[in-house]
Amino acid sequence: MTTFHLDKVHSGVGFQVKHMMIAKAKGEFKDFDVQIVGDMNNLEGLKVDVTVDATSIDTNNEDRDGHLRSADFFDVENYQTIKIVSESIKKVSEGEYELTANVTIKDVTKTEKFTVEYNGMSKNPMDGSTVTGFDVEGKINREDYGLTWNAPLETGGVLVGKEVKLIANFEFIVE
Repeated sequence: MTTFHLDKVHSGVGFQVKHMMIAKAKGEFKDFDVQIVGDMNNLEGLKVDVTVDATSIDTNNEDRDGHLRSADFFDVENYQTIKIVSESIKKVSEGEYELTANVTIKDVTKTEKFTVEYNGMSKNPMDGSTVTGFDVEGKINREDYGLTWNAPLETGGVLVGKEVKLIANFEFIVE
């Protein structure tokens, strides 16, 4: 059994969504935790549990962040955490896996698929520890989770796209 310790300094949870039908608004969640149980020699057998603090959303715009925390979107007063819990991990090719996970936002749970790139293992030259890393990408429809606020545009379309791309990278110290 491998012990995984998340290195938050070298990890991140980000997202991007269409803005005004022509660009992408990007942001991240500053506070999150990832628990992994299993053996590094059997990545398909790993169990992954991600907890994201929705109040930690940061898009480099305080007004937008406040709106995203409001009942129009995440409603953080009632639903502070976002959960992602693995159902299965399947090897697709060398270093690439498909993660099927239950995603819970605002007490709505849906099964989603994510692409996971396993980046291997290395020795940290600073302290001699063994580290491993994963990159994760996927897309969800925010409206499936009750994040339905929007505004029509004079030129057609809407202010905020439905599809949200999730982009995360995680580094772990392993024992």
